[in-house]
Amino acid sequence: MLSTKVVAAAPAGHTTPLLALLVTETGLPASLRPVDQQTGGAIGRLYGAGDFRGKTDETALFYPEGPAARVLLVGIGRAAADRHAVRRGAAVASKRARTVGVERLSIAIAAEASTLPTTDLAQVITEGLVQGAWFFDGMKQPPAPEDNRPKLAGAELLFANQTAEAEAGHRTGEAIGAAHAAARDLQILPGNVCTPCYVGDTAEALGRQHGFKVTVLDRDALKTEGMGALLAVAQGSAEEPRFIVLEYKGNGSPPVVLIGKGITFDSGGISIKPADRMEDMKYDMSGAAAVLGTFEMLGRLKPKLHVIGLIPSCENMPSATAYKPGDVVKAHSGKTIEVVNTDAEGRVILADALSYARRFKPACVLDAATLTGAVVIALGHAATGLMGTDVALLNELREAGEKSGERVWELPLWDDYRDLIKSDIADVKNSGGRPAGTITGAWFLREFADGYPWAHLDIAGTAYSDRDMPSMVKGPTGVGARLFSEFVLARA
Repeated sequence: MLSTKVVAAAPAGHTTPLLALLVTETGLPASLRPVDQQTGGAIGRLYGAGDFRGKTDETALFYPEGPAARVLLVGIGRAAADRHAVRRGAAVASKRARTVGVERLSIAIAAEASTLPTTDLAQVITEGLVQGAWFFDGMKQPPAPEDNRPKLAGAELLFANQTAEAEAGHRTGEAIGAAHAAARDLQILPGNVCTPCYVGDTAEALGRQHGFKVTVLDRDALKTEGMGALLAVAQGSAEEPRFIVLEYKGNGSPPVVLIGKGITFDSGGISIKPADRMEDMKYDMSGAAAVLGTFEMLGRLKPKLHVIGLIPSCENMPSATAYKPGDVVKAHSGKTIEVVNTDAEGRVILADALSYARRFKPACVLDAATLTGAVVIALGHAATGLMGTDVALLNELREAGEKSGERVWELPLWDDYRDLIKSDIADVKNSGGRPAGTITGAWFLREFADGYPWAHLDIAGTAYSDRDMPSMVKGPTGVGARLFSEFVLARA
């Protein structure tokens, strides 16, 4: 992960390989005129020529004489930029710095660009820097010597004043940035590496590192526990299933329980998916990655809160032993499930996790899952689908989504939709068909979320991207890690 620190310095006169300046669409800011003077008026001429306006994601890189070998202007949109705009601008800056090939980046925001408190600015700039610098090349051969440019290793946040506030914000941003990076590190791995056992080993290593309790249930333990739904989905694969329990006990309060879907590869099972883009189904464990990332943040910040993480993990594969359409399986709660589509497997394994959560007498339960393709039709890739049983809890998640930049949008869970998952042979069936697919998926989960406030996050449209963005390389987005982090920190 990118190393970041706060430096008590103004951008003018600061010696650095690359100085990034976050600016809005207001012309040359007065606070940056000393930097402009050091560049011989180059920034002013750039604005004057109309070649740079400060629009969102707009950049201009030039090489002046002076203490900064390179100056990078990054537009963050209109005046009074919010947390999301500042975070995005910082990500654009570090992504560009990584591709330029410098070991160190220094970043400052024009004083006129945002009215956010210094603590918030430092937090979101740090998060953005880590996001933009993230890149995975761990399975490639090293580049040829002539192509081996310096790698971005560190970044400095320049704050001339209020450095104590900046340090506090940076500490939070560094921990949440680590959560986000950890989630992406796990998401990117192929299914032959990131197996259910690997997810369990990762959780145990995290527990040893930060000193919290981790329990991993194997197949025999799952049978003893009565997790028939998870075992049914797992039975088609040669890979062993796992059910992972993490406990961070920052105080003795009723816990917040975070559940993440951990399907490490989803072929669809007997209801097999089309071959096109099936390789992306390694991302079906993105909910699990978000939970593990959040525990990375908890281990670093150690807030006064009790948090449980639950991860049901397996593969969904077709074979002679795979569960089949028409099968009826008994879940941990005792309810029976008619399987009408083996590709609606995420909700089946989550049913056991939601039931298991009751033993903790939780304050609330949140689950994150790449559950339905239907949520992409409804919301595209800009927002996560949100549904649940508690209005106050849903409002908390909306606020956490705005703070984290991982926005959510609520869909209804009216009783009318329950009829779509009624079964003639079992207590419930696992798919209601194409109409309202995201809602019926959530309604199925609701059947097993008894006795506590509950909310479901459908991250199928936001968990990964198939294209490069100005602020992020294509691939895993780490969605859920920042959202969960902001939620639990607000509760603490």
